[in-house]
Amino acid sequence: VSFVVGKDRIIFATKEDHETPSSAELVADDPDDPYEEQGLILPNGDINWNCPCLGGMASGPCGEQFKSAFSCFHYSTEEIKGSDCVDQFRAMQECMQKYPDLYPQEDENEEKEKSSKDLEATPIEASAAKEEKGSS
Repeated sequence: VSFVVGKDRIIFATKEDHETPSSAELVADDPDDPYEEQGLILPNGDINWNCPCLGGMASGPCGEQFKSAFSCFHYSTEEIKGSDCVDQFRAMQECMQKYPDLYPQEDENEEKEKSSKDLEATPIEASAAKEEKGSS
């Protein structure tokens, strides 16, 4: 039994299917296949959206925003590469924030809290040390 969802074909195999020897034939890799795992950048300079290195970011609900931002950065000719892509990256970030289960954010709030606690601790320790010096 198989059915197609989007670009993927889903096949259900039974125990019996696994017990019979495979009749699949291996076909030599086609060096001109643009979807073959050739890394992030294809020989012609295009982005390989199927590269496993992208971790599936090019698909999903924010795939188009990711592709737009990444393409902009890749083809950017600005002195600070990608500095002309702020709007695309903002759109991608806003989209990803709508899907926290799919795109977990690195906890910036925790990092900010840790650094602010560290900063708060420093002046208190410094003023306590001054008081000790003054009282001796």
